[in-house]
Amino acid sequence: MKKGLYILLIFFWAIPSSFAQLKTYSFEEAENLAKLYPKPFVVFIHTSWCNYCKMMENSTFKNEEVIAKLNNDFYFIPLDAETKTTIQFHYKKFQFIPKGNGVGIHELATALATINSQVVYPTVTILKTDYSIVFQKHSFINAKDLAIILQKTK
Repeated sequence: MKKGLYILLIFFWAIPSSFAQLKTYSFEEAENLAKLYPKPFVVFIHTSWCNYCKMMENSTFKNEEVIAKLNNDFYFIPLDAETKTTIQFHYKKFQFIPKGNGVGIHELATALATINSQVVYPTVTILKTDYSIVFQKHSFINAKDLAIILQKTK
């Protein structure tokens, strides 16, 4: 009985330390916090139907090194490119633009994910504290590569 109790205690003691939580912000929250504590923004533009987006959510953004870098040095903002919510960011209102039959794209996703006149999911965009884009990449990024990118753009 005691042995089982010890195993259970060790299990509960070890588990919380191995599960780091990625802190996410809305655009409004990040912008307000950045006024007091300036840090760059990392925006993850995704959709609910994108398999590569899900892969990044379940691997890249679960990596402890990536989580630590994002939590300490950036404001991480996930953006569903098909959200119908109006977003106020950097003195402008961005809205969902319907393209027919309930489909469309959010203006902010277009502004942050367009590379060579194309929007592809997922896209990671990094903005400096002055809101200028310093990095954009379409496609899946693994944890190792994202950690390097974050280190270089910090």
